[in-house]
Amino acid sequence: MDPNYTWPPLGQAWTDLPESTRTAMVTTGAAAWEKIFHGRATYNKQWRLARPPVFTADAFGELNEVCDRIAQLILEACRRRARTAGELQRLLDVPEGETRLLDPEEELHEGLLAAYRPDVLFSGGVPCIVEYNIDSSLGGGFDADTVIQRYAELYRTHDLLDGARPAPSLLDQRFAAIRDTLGLADGARVALLMDFDADYPGLDDPETFIRILSPLIDQARPFGIDLVIAPVATAGLDAQSRLVVGGAPVDALFRLFVPNRVTPSPGLDAVAGALAAGTLPMFVSSAAWLLSNKLNYAWLWEDLDLLPEDDRTLIRRYVPHTVALTADQLDRALAEQADLVAKPAGGSAGHGVLIGREMTAVAWADGVRAAIAEGGNILQRYHEADRVAMDFVQIETGETVTADVPYSLAPYLFGRTGSGALARVGYPGCDEVLNLARGVLLTGILLTD
Repeated sequence: MDPNYTWPPLGQAWTDLPESTRTAMVTTGAAAWEKIFHGRATYNKQWRLARPPVFTADAFGELNEVCDRIAQLILEACRRRARTAGELQRLLDVPEGETRLLDPEEELHEGLLAAYRPDVLFSGGVPCIVEYNIDSSLGGGFDADTVIQRYAELYRTHDLLDGARPAPSLLDQRFAAIRDTLGLADGARVALLMDFDADYPGLDDPETFIRILSPLIDQARPFGIDLVIAPVATAGLDAQSRLVVGGAPVDALFRLFVPNRVTPSPGLDAVAGALAAGTLPMFVSSAAWLLSNKLNYAWLWEDLDLLPEDDRTLIRRYVPHTVALTADQLDRALAEQADLVAKPAGGSAGHGVLIGREMTAVAWADGVRAAIAEGGNILQRYHEADRVAMDFVQIETGETVTADVPYSLAPYLFGRTGSGALARVGYPGCDEVLNLARGVLLTGILLTD
């Protein structure tokens, strides 16, 4: 990892491909968009991608190394302030009981970094890691992996993958991390539990959603995992306090629900009972979720003087300046409105985010004052996302359109090993907030040599 790495221009890996290859990729992708995106999550009714983003393998590898080191620095910042999950919860001012399945006596340890996905946008040609999702309940992975494998299959059929390849399967690496982190024996029965009352496209039809996810069962098998997929609400306990899913006890749990938003149910109580009895290894501990709190970013900046020079360089270069949004920040927030963003420290999916330059002065001032009064918010330096040319197909007409749009990249690291990535791609006429609820398009990425 080079703290002063020179990043290639965003989009260069694509334009470095032969023009004939690029033209054919867009043409074949536009013709096959229904097959490529079949069953994938989106709210967008107008546009689909005609091709995925492309990165050089060197730049993507460097990004993974940077993200891994900053995740370690987040954990170290937390451990300087707290020994246990309960102490960290109190420091972050997270209400007791909000983070389900949390053991307040669990010590903060390296194993909490078993799964994470930073959200990265490029600003001024340099990655800007706007937040970290540190937990097993990382969304978008199935969509990213499925879409990029479908693109790769399409391109192989047309002999278009010379010099390009899909990023490594993040789903494969996640199964490897589940097996290795939990020390599972071959053939271990592992429950993948989801909250089907959560807000995500398709969850209103659990039977169909589970059928869509069913290829994961075959994908887990080479890693020695007998996967069973079910709603968390359907779990139970047997007489030995083992978790029962699908009519039989399981050896471990792959938790794919968010611990501070999961719907209470007897099934969730059963998970809690098995954890308390010590019969249920879980990927991952709910304590990991606390590491995602954005107040940790403010601690990184507070602790700069305690860090080696290379780490200080990484934070200054890749982490937007962040402070807790408290009353003493009000004057600065009002004076520097155009350069600031206010966010809930424990929020996600863009909910409650205030972007200063997109608001009137009155609306910004009112929003900032309300956030200060509410507590639990941060003030972060605004970084404008670079725009890059991407190709789209208009669903209604079938027309192919090229437009300069913003996108963010979310690399997945499981067991501290890089794999694939989720790209959230804007669309013609979109705004700056890139999340699923606002119609962004999800895909994996191609890598070039």
